[in-house]
Amino acid sequence: MLRALYSFVFRLALPFVLLQLWWSGRGSAGLHGNWRERLGWVSPAPVPVVWVHAVSVGETIAAAPLVNALLQRHPGCRILMTAMTATGSARARALFGDRVQYAYSPYDTPGAVSRFLDRVRPAALVIMETELWPNMVGLTEERGIPVVLVNARLSERSARGYRRIAGLVHPMVAQLAWIAAQGADDARRFRAIGASPERVSVTGSIKFDVVVDQRLRAAALRLRAQLGESRPVWIAASTHDGEDEQILVAHRQVLQHQPDALLMLVPRHPERFDAVAQRVQSQGFTLTRRSAGSIAAAQVYLGDTMGELLLLRRRHRLRGRLTDSARRTQPAGAGGMGAAGAGGPACFQFRGNLRGIGRSRGTGGGAGGRKPRQCGACAVCQRGAAAANGGMCIGLDRGEPWAVASGAGGFGATSARAQ
Repeated sequence: MLRALYSFVFRLALPFVLLQLWWSGRGSAGLHGNWRERLGWVSPAPVPVVWVHAVSVGETIAAAPLVNALLQRHPGCRILMTAMTATGSARARALFGDRVQYAYSPYDTPGAVSRFLDRVRPAALVIMETELWPNMVGLTEERGIPVVLVNARLSERSARGYRRIAGLVHPMVAQLAWIAAQGADDARRFRAIGASPERVSVTGSIKFDVVVDQRLRAAALRLRAQLGESRPVWIAASTHDGEDEQILVAHRQVLQHQPDALLMLVPRHPERFDAVAQRVQSQGFTLTRRSAGSIAAAQVYLGDTMGELLLLRRRHRLRGRLTDSARRTQPAGAGGMGAAGAGGPACFQFRGNLRGIGRSRGTGGGAGGRKPRQCGACAVCQRGAAAANGGMCIGLDRGEPWAVASGAGGFGATSARAQ
């Protein structure tokens, strides 16, 4: 009953959703052209496919180990990657090339989802993280197609929200054939909102299985040489509107301690690139842009290209996240490229991953038993107890500091209380 009401409301809202799609895609023919796919009119698949749905860039990158393993173990497997965002779709194409098929995921109306299923005839639906839509899950499962949730996570806040609409959520979650949860807390919450206990497993975060290509590492080394081998570099990655001002205030404090420090500033959404560049220059910082192709002496390096965040992460010494709107930013990316990370109270959705990083190399007060010393980088966390020493730092996760040490091979860390 609630799903029918949900579908009715979605149908009423659909004209406004399409209008918003048109408005946001005014400067992009690609965005204008994908409305048919979003209504389910995709190119028919000649054979059944494994449908992998990743809402945006982060989920697409997380899906890479799974997709690559499927292609390697089952060479004849046809995979269809869907995304909700243009950036997610572009990232998928960059990662997989012509090895998989691509489409935008349908809007969650019964008609759009049914048309999509008729055309692609999926053998299975794999949903990354927590991108759950009642009609997508329900109509797929009702056709006898297994639906699995991979790299699943569910914060306490989201679980509370789902409990408020239990009549809609419980049947949907009960239809999932398998939930591969990132941590025990996630698994417990999924069971609490209606998942069958025997269908929930704890598998850890798939983002720790992302393999960093050697060509990417080589490109990162070249970039580091251009920027200056000994120059201290830190990155503010996937920033949202309102966070750039905080980052620039912090960088001004960092420059008082490290006058040659470089901030790599990477806005999450490409439509903000120009506005962020203007904001940086209006505050008196010297700026160079990645898209310009030249490496000039500057205090801020703007990452205004798509699909290069891993490359930029490899060249920094410290990465941080500050505010609640950044709560979806994973801590895995920095460590995977052998660099330190600093977290603040916005890390609550990824405590399990932080603990996993902390357990990955023994115990103690830091890498090799070294205790971190306070330095200018504490301005990043704005808490005073944050510290950094070479390749390690302390981040505050709601009062629980974590010492994260960088290592040439990737993750290498020890969990520790601040001294």
